[in-house]
Amino acid sequence: MDRMHFGQHSSSQFNEALESIRNHLMEMGGLVEKQVVDALEALLHADSALAEKVLTTEDRVDDLEIQIDEECARVLALRQPAASDLRLIIAVSKAVSDLERIGDESAKIAAMALQLAEDGESPRGYVEVRHIGNHVRNMLRDALDAFARFDADKAVEVAAEDSEVDLEYRSAMRALVTFMMEDPRAISRVLNIIWSLRALERIGDHARNIGEQVIFLVKGTDVRHISIDEMDKEVRKKD
Repeated sequence: MDRMHFGQHSSSQFNEALESIRNHLMEMGGLVEKQVVDALEALLHADSALAEKVLTTEDRVDDLEIQIDEECARVLALRQPAASDLRLIIAVSKAVSDLERIGDESAKIAAMALQLAEDGESPRGYVEVRHIGNHVRNMLRDALDAFARFDADKAVEVAAEDSEVDLEYRSAMRALVTFMMEDPRAISRVLNIIWSLRALERIGDHARNIGEQVIFLVKGTDVRHISIDEMDKEVRKKD
């Protein structure tokens, strides 16, 4: 199902409240996506000013998290939504939490960028950062697009990509640990790259979580903790 239509209610205020929640979620998603992009650029190009921008954006992301949580709570208390509308509120609430954590992980990468700009760039790891970073950026973009379009098929693709990111992350870790053993003088700087890669891997996990909420929203099925094949079967089931 590529598109899902929520019921139109006799109360225009209810419709407006649901639309406001969705719009604020997309606004928050856009801000967080920009944080990820800017944090990566700051790290790869030793751009301290851009890293500082990522850190200051965190306040706006936190404000949106609180605002959306309050809107969801208000709808639950006053409107007592049922069926698909209730699933929307639940999915948004969980997606907001993942977006906030992606913002936190981006801030960690920005902090590593500031440290590397001060101490001198790492002798290894930038290729891995760029590759995995591009991968998780695409995952986050696709997860947000899936939420905007109620696209469960796209959400499954995001989950499948997360498995690839995990493999790439483990491979990068092995290579960087081996390098530090061979050149102990580089340990402190390479560790900053390792923490940045760990943050990127976590961003991929959170993007997958958002995709799982899309599937719950569209299909009404909790697909957490199941395989990609099982997830795909659930999405393809006839309603």
